[in-house]
This record gives sequence, structure tokens and C-alpha cells, in this order.
Amino acid sequence: MDQKFSGFAALDQRSREIFRQLVETYLDSGVPVGSRTISRGLVGNLSPASVRNVMADLEECGLIAAPHTSAGRLPTELGLRFFVDAIMEQGTLSGEQRRAIDREVAGLDGDKRVEDVLTEATSLLSGLSHCAGVVVAPKLSMRLKHIEFVKLSVDKALVVLVGDDGTVENRAIDIPAGLPASTLTRVSNFLSSRLQGKTLPEAQRFIVDEVNLLERELDDLSGRVIEAGLAAWSDNGEGDDRTLIVRGQANLIEDITALEDLERIRRLFDDLERKRDLVRLLDLAEQGEGVRIYIGSESNLFSLSGSSLIVSPYHDSEQNIVGVLGVIGPTRINYARIVPMVNYTAKLVGRLLS
Repeated sequence: MDQKFSGFAALDQRSREIFRQLVETYLDSGVPVGSRTISRGLVGNLSPASVRNVMADLEECGLIAAPHTSAGRLPTELGLRFFVDAIMEQGTLSGEQRRAIDREVAGLDGDKRVEDVLTEATSLLSGLSHCAGVVVAPKLSMRLKHIEFVKLSVDKALVVLVGDDGTVENRAIDIPAGLPASTLTRVSNFLSSRLQGKTLPEAQRFIVDEVNLLERELDDLSGRVIEAGLAAWSDNGEGDDRTLIVRGQANLIEDITALEDLERIRRLFDDLERKRDLVRLLDLAEQGEGVRIYIGSESNLFSLSGSSLIVSPYHDSEQNIVGVLGVIGPTRINYARIVPMVNYTAKLVGRLLS
């Protein structure tokens, strides 16, 4: 058991069962749970008064709390973490759910761009979980087919990258004033012949490693244009080298029952707009294998909105982690059902992209 829960080891089986019943009922209903409700759901005869005594002990441990003046109790963030790590029995996908995911992911195959595949996978997860689906993927992971430098003005040029999947990206760069168009043509031909089939990071490494080749076959001016062109896609430190996809935000407002819930969702939407912070959080999930769960204030990003994030990394053909996908929802999402769903979808998407 996790060290931070070692103090809960003294909870007897009855206390654990009452706690499990309270959490599962709360996750299903979203409302505080009373002793009478728990008493009716327990196997064996246990009076509401006896349940209340146990609930008082659980409250003293910090696992449950009473919202406002309600007679019912709900799990705290600490309680949810204890439930997820120490008590929850992870569910398994039913045959019907597995076949549904298989059908949807199989339908993503074909001639679609990688980003299109990931976008549809995000929508799939959102629909299955009734939460918002999220994916973070490497930007410009396609392999290069053609590179073109097009003069825009006296001191500006457009760098156009064409991927073998049909992706087209372009950026404007500064060039020395008066640079002849013939130099841009030479640069385009030089790069297209040597970088075809390489990813952008591979292309950047090639240019660094083959600087002597540049000096032999091209002049210094051309070399500077090439460096400027590829540098336009370098990471600027703001997380822009990652693609963030979010789908299904509307699912988060379907079960709103109170004004405070509406405010929580508004804060979550504000969180989702902070792309850089969310990308950094999801990057943390790439540091380990398997499903990662962040509950409420465990992440600074969701400390105000009280939301949970369930994510799993996906791999390329060489089993390198290349991105993460998962769902964002309220802290009372059905962890046991969604964890295997996220895990299975991540494996299928990784297999498809490979």
C-alpha cells in the first residue's frame, strides 16, 4: 500500500466496505450519501446508527466530509485517491465495449493524416466516457516529401513543408535583403533531395551533422537560409512543439445540477484554454508506463475546478512513448470503467499509428 495511506491500514473490513459503498454510490449519483442509503446496500444486517458511527471514524481520518449542512457525506480528494489506489477493483471492458472500440479505431485506418486519426480517437474516448477527450501528440511527426522556399518580398520568404501523408505546413522567415530567387531554388532542391523520408527532428540533426557538406555544395548565404528555415520549426520553449486536441467539452455540462457545478465547469473550461499548462501536465504522464490518474488539487491546473484527468501513453513501432491520450471530467467520474477504456484505446491507437 502507498506510504501515505499506511495510517489507514487499521481500518477493518466493515469500515472498508462502508467506505467503498459510499464512494461507489456517490460516483454513481453525484450527491452526498446518507447512512440509511449505505445500510440498505450492505450485505448483512447493519443499522443506520452503526453505519453512522463508522462514517464518523472515516470522517475523522479525512476520507469523507459533509458538504454544508447536509446529513450525507461524500469522499474527499484524499478519500478518492485512497479508493482508487487501495480499494477500487479495476473494471474490465465488456465484449460489446471492446468490439465497439475495435470498430471505431479500425475505421480510422487508411489514408488519413496522423492528426486526423488522433482527433477521431479523442472524439471516440469522449463519447464512450461522457467526458472531454484529450490527446497530446508530437507536432509534425510526418516524414518529409518536399521542401520549398518561396520568396515573398525583398527580405521575407515562405518555407513550405509537404509530408508524405499530405500534410502541408508553412512558416515565414527573414532572408538577407536582395537574396536572388535562384538561391532559394538551389536551397529547395538541395533539401528535397537529401531530406525526403526524414522527420523534421531527423532533418534538423542531418543539417547539424552535415554542415561540411553544406559548405562544399552551397555558399554560406544558402547555409544561413537553410538554418533559418528549419529553425522556424524549433521548440520555442512554450510547448508549441506539441499538438493538443480536446473534444467533447459539451459532455461536461450534461449533468450539472447546481450553480456551484456550473461555476466548476466554467473554471475547467478556463483550464482547458491554458494549452501550455495542460500540455506540460500531460507530458508528465509520458514519464511512466500505464494509466495515470490525477485527482483535483493533485494538479495545480485543476485545483480550482475540482476535475480529474485519466491518461495513458501510446507508443510508436519501436515502443517509444510518443504521446498520451485520455479524458478529463469531474472528480466523480467512474474510474473503474474509464481506466481500462483509456488503457485499451491507447494500445490500439499506438498499434494503428505504428
